[in-house]
Amino acid sequence: MTSPIAALLDILDLEPLEKNLWRGRSPDAARYRVFGGQVIAQSLVAAQRTVENRRVHSLHGYFMLGGDPKIPILYEVDRIRDGRSFTTRRVRAIQNGESIFAMMASFHVEEPGLAHDIPMPDLPMPEELPDEEEIIARFVPAMSEMRQRYWKSQRAIELRPVNPEGYFDRKPTKPEQHVWFRAREPLPDGQDLHDFVLAYASDMTLLDGAAIAHGRSVIDPEIQAASLDHALWFHGRFRADEWLLYTQDSPWSGHARGLGRGLIYTRDGRLVASVAQEGLMRLRTKS
Repeated sequence: MTSPIAALLDILDLEPLEKNLWRGRSPDAARYRVFGGQVIAQSLVAAQRTVENRRVHSLHGYFMLGGDPKIPILYEVDRIRDGRSFTTRRVRAIQNGESIFAMMASFHVEEPGLAHDIPMPDLPMPEELPDEEEIIARFVPAMSEMRQRYWKSQRAIELRPVNPEGYFDRKPTKPEQHVWFRAREPLPDGQDLHDFVLAYASDMTLLDGAAIAHGRSVIDPEIQAASLDHALWFHGRFRADEWLLYTQDSPWSGHARGLGRGLIYTRDGRLVASVAQEGLMRLRTKS
């Protein structure tokens, strides 16, 4: 059986079709829709393949339609600008002739400059927290069937919530959470690949920061949830197969939408990425 990391690396290896056109696949045709982080990461792969000697520093994307995991996704890249310091690309993800996702990405020549970052909060390290086997044993039996399937499934990204009790109970709480994550197995070298994997993982758990304020989870059956847009800024260098802390909060929810924000730190306290996302959080009505 293919390991989850091998499957992730496989879907990140897009098939070139033409000069600015690539084809991507989904790893699991049994899902009812394509995971948003997969589309973000594959779009970034397509854009990066048209850029030399520059690293992505930001991307901004909009989800328009749910992707069908049973059919390939085409990624069309528009080479908008190649400047002396910055390169700009636009990517359109297409299925059945329609755009399901559109993204702008900017790449920058790395150069020195004024530097500061917000310190990482003082939180338990991942070794001090329950691993996924302990989480499944302690919390999963009391979950809904949908959440049980999620936690029992084989995933490429390992998660360790800092406060698992608050993460899994059904009590409305302060709209913030903290989760350690890393690739489940060692990854090849190359910063581009680690950027792709972080882009994939950045769509995980973020919207839950808005849902927990209401004692909910976005994978609860009574919630219709979907990512609407996604913004990601890359700062320092990192490895996605080493533990990263994803600190998240939600300043607002309303009108069937929730806003999530996140900062991603290495375990030694360096801020390496910032994230923002608005998502659909619609209560399903009983028919």
